[in-house]
Amino acid sequence: MSQDFLHYLKTKLQISESEFELIQETLIHKNIKRRKFLLQEGEIWRYYAFVLKGLLRTYSVDDRGVEHIIDFSLENSWTGDMESYSSEIPSNLNIDALEDSEVILISKVNFEKLLTEIPDFAKFMKKLFEISFIESQNRVLSNISLTSEQKYTNFLHKFQDVHSRFPQHMIASYLGISAETLSRIRNQTAKK
Repeated sequence: MSQDFLHYLKTKLQISESEFELIQETLIHKNIKRRKFLLQEGEIWRYYAFVLKGLLRTYSVDDRGVEHIIDFSLENSWTGDMESYSSEIPSNLNIDALEDSEVILISKVNFEKLLTEIPDFAKFMKKLFEISFIESQNRVLSNISLTSEQKYTNFLHKFQDVHSRFPQHMIASYLGISAETLSRIRNQTAKK
């Protein structure tokens, strides 16, 4: 399965055969069964994770036991807890699999090595960080300025062909609305 990840990289950047081999040496393949954790609150996150197959969610649980979903990670996307990774502090987040999933992990030491030794990899990751930061800003802005209907429309656009893979109560959590509100919006949307 690491070949799938390496193929993904080859479509995104120019790498030599020796750089390709260096990357391949750093990869850790991990299978995660449905409902099992990649990261649990309280652990220190020490990897970059790339989703090869499946669906993961990143979320926190508040003092009342309510889950707040921050993101969903599908095939060919990255996931993790940047605060825990960067600061080496216990995570406030959980990442678990909503489907049987496969991920590629790159440890912090190896990731830093790849950034130093492969300039195109560093440029590619910089671009991914920028895109991720912009998406985070847009998500915050959406949550504080859009109606529930607009948030749902944005969700459908972002996850166009795969939104049916997400349980409805998790979509509601991701949008920051109640399951009842989501049901009402879906019914209104279906009538249009």
